[in-house]
Amino acid sequence: MSTQVPQVADGERLERPLRAGVIGLGWAGQQHMAAYDDLPGVELVAIAGMEDGPRAELGEKYGIERLYRDATELVADSGLDVVSIAVPTFLHAPIAVAALDAGIHVLSEKPIARTAAEARTMVDAAHRSGRVLEVAFNHRRRGDIQALKAAIDDGRIGRPYHARAIWLRRAGIPALGSWFTNREMAGGGPLIDIGVHVLDYALHLFGEPRVVAVSAVTHAELGVRGRGGSTSSKQHVGSAYEVEDLASLLLRLEGGGSIVIETSWAAYRPAGDEFGITLYGTEGGADLRVVDYAPSGELTIFTGEGEQSQDISVTADPGRGHLAVVETFLEHVADPANWSNWDGSLALDRARVIDAAYESARIGAEVRLPPTP
Repeated sequence: MSTQVPQVADGERLERPLRAGVIGLGWAGQQHMAAYDDLPGVELVAIAGMEDGPRAELGEKYGIERLYRDATELVADSGLDVVSIAVPTFLHAPIAVAALDAGIHVLSEKPIARTAAEARTMVDAAHRSGRVLEVAFNHRRRGDIQALKAAIDDGRIGRPYHARAIWLRRAGIPALGSWFTNREMAGGGPLIDIGVHVLDYALHLFGEPRVVAVSAVTHAELGVRGRGGSTSSKQHVGSAYEVEDLASLLLRLEGGGSIVIETSWAAYRPAGDEFGITLYGTEGGADLRVVDYAPSGELTIFTGEGEQSQDISVTADPGRGHLAVVETFLEHVADPANWSNWDGSLALDRARVIDAAYESARIGAEVRLPPTP
């Protein structure tokens, strides 16, 4: 990251680091805290979360005195420049809108919100306040995804025209009876939770084509019977299992391309987690498989003609995940002339596709997406 002194909207230079806050004390929130603590030009000064013990422990770890139980108290802290939101999905929009309206730049965990309508309120708030709004799509920052993107950009597989992208779990429902399995709180199941990562890196690899239509099916066969996950007293809200445990989508892309996405929290398949993509292009193809969150997956590039094929194994660096996400966010905040370029619109587009997928599954027919307004 550039070590230039941060700036404010009128171009005046701040004679201090950016002051950051993090809302949410779980794994994702802790990734943001570690990044702010590690990077130059920013200082982690406040955190918020309902769990008294972890809040105190993290405050001590990072030397933070401004510890809040309620997110609204942190947002009301007039000394903040940037804030990360890493809380249950139903809280993303209200917290982000309040922070943006208070003049604070926002980095939200994925998904941006439960629905595209909620996401639109966040983007509108970014426009209204003139502040940066971004969403943490950390999987596109993996080294193997970046290596595959570089191979595509270099023309090694020609024009990508079809892909199958997955994130599948044998028994990985985050917590039965928790907010994750409550439709009103989460917005959906694995499609909106982990499938949004698959949607993001697939469209990123294709060069961000517009999705013109979605045909989808969803299934809830295991979670409704108490299979495929554990209970957690920390996250338990007493909810019935109200979401899917497997979803399959066909995306039709502008220009004729297509992507199939499959995602599950629970399914009778090999144990563990597996995500990746198989991609077909006019001059070659590629296959990436990552098992159980390996730092770097197995990436193969397929080239050649006919029987004169050549399979090339690519070893990629692990990538920097949330550290790279936060670093890029801060770079954008430090460039006020271009704040309007980072308004959450990409994440809103992802939300529109997921909305269309759930609607397609509900009505049993393809749903076409109008051009972005």
